This record gives sequence, C-alpha cells and structure tokens, in this order.
Amino acid sequence: MSARIYQIQKNALQSGKALTHKWVLEYAPAEAKQADPLTGWAGSGDTRQQLKLSFPSQEAAIAYADKEGVAYTVIATPPKTLKLQAYADNFR
Repeated sequence: MSARIYQIQKNALQSGKALTHKWVLEYAPAEAKQADPLTGWAGSGDTRQQLKLSFPSQEAAIAYADKEGVAYTVIATPPKTLKLQAYADNFR
C-alpha cells in the first residue's frame, strides 16, 4: 500500500486561492480497474482509491502516513510563475 502527498493546486478556472493551503494524502490504486460485464463500467474492489484525506500541513500528512505504516511519496509544489504584462502590450 502506497500513497502520494501533495498540496492542492489552484484550478485554471479559479480566481481565488481558497483551500490551496491544504495538503492531501491519496492512496495509489492497488489493482487495475476492470470492465463490469453487465454494465461495461470500469471498477475494482480496491476501496482505498476512494479516500482523499486532507491535512493542514505537509508535516501532519507525513506524520499520519508514518503512524499508519503507509509508504508515501511527497510531490513538491511547482513554483508559481507570473507573466506580468501591461495592457498596452496587446497593441504592439
């Protein structure tokens, strides 16, 4: 059983920064999804895929994973790059 720990990123369609300070622990799939013969929908018997645990800090998420004995990978947050541009640049 393994998990990944990452910080929530701001969506491209989002202007606010709500909930971007939280960290998430998400379990990796333990088995591949298979098509249901009756409906054709994909599914598996692994219920841990449905869990997304949120934490106030990276340290809290790592402490939880260590306490539960879960192997984890921390995915670093990419640096934010802003493209500063003046309105007058549209007419050059």
